[in-house]
Amino acid sequence: MPKTKPASGKSAAVSSVQGAYDFSDQVGHLLRRAYQRHTALFQQIIPDTQLTAAQFVVLCAVEASGACSLSYIVKQTAIDQATVRGIIDRLKSRHLLAVRHDESDRRKVLVSLTPAGNRLVESTVPFAFEITEKTFTGFNPAERTALLYLLNKMCSSDLPE
Repeated sequence: MPKTKPASGKSAAVSSVQGAYDFSDQVGHLLRRAYQRHTALFQQIIPDTQLTAAQFVVLCAVEASGACSLSYIVKQTAIDQATVRGIIDRLKSRHLLAVRHDESDRRKVLVSLTPAGNRLVESTVPFAFEITEKTFTGFNPAERTALLYLLNKMCSSDLPE
């Protein structure tokens, strides 16, 4: 079935197999679009053109904890371990992170900010606040609070079995 334009003017993609299923009204699709918008703002506003949103989140997690393990970073950032390893390698090559073995357990790797990494986080945080403000453009204070509450609730609930 082709796309139709309902009276609201919104484009609807309705599957003939699924009946009235419109993917554009589904939570996953809307969350992805919101994230894409937020990421585009990040790329436009952050002055360091080599820094990605995921890299910034990793730097912030390390800054908040001091020296920490890879598993801590994975847990705090919700980024999978393989991706975190790649991010750490890229940030290490830019001399923003230092990696060393834990003295009490040589199998454990500890990650910490270098002075350059600390300066980058410090100089980037004001831009991160600006990105958040622009992401919320058009929201009143109650809507902002409600959205943050609902997203936190969604993220903190157990995944269905």
